[in-house]
Formats: sequence, structure tokens, C-alpha cells
Amino acid sequence: MEHRYRIEVFWYEPDQCWIADVPDLRFCSAHGESPEEALAEVQIAKKLWLQDAQETGESLPRPSPSPVMIALTEAGELRRTRSPAGIA
Repeated sequence: MEHRYRIEVFWYEPDQCWIADVPDLRFCSAHGESPEEALAEVQIAKKLWLQDAQETGESLPRPSPSPVMIALTEAGELRRTRSPAGIA
């Protein structure tokens, strides 16, 4: 069964890096020098988070609804969208 959780990607000025966070999974986040790198790293973190929860018998949280999302365009720009591009 695939679990689709919202991922938020944003620039974090104090650390001068991009952050990718999965709000529904407590403490599941990652960082990178680009939005793509942060997103790739958080995909790994999410997989490990879910694997650990399954192995320890924790119940998985339900994904929160997210009616408006931000997507990264091919040009590297963030834009507002209603498509599922920001869910992984």
C-alpha cells in the first residue's frame, strides 16, 4: 500500500539551505543545497520513517488533505498549483 504524504519544500535562511518536510510524519525532514536535493533526501527519510513505524508496530498517520500545493517547475521556480505534484 502506497502512503501519499504532503511534502513542503522551502528555503531556510538561518541555515542557508532548502528544507523538505513531511508534516504528517513527526520529525521527518531533510535538507539540501537545492529544492531537488532536499526533496530526494526527504523521500529517503520518509521511506525509513514508514519502515521503522511498520517494524515497531506503530500505526501510520493518515495523510492530511492539502487543497493547495506548491510545485517546482522545470525552470526551477516554485508556483502555486492544485495538481498532486507536491504529494509523494
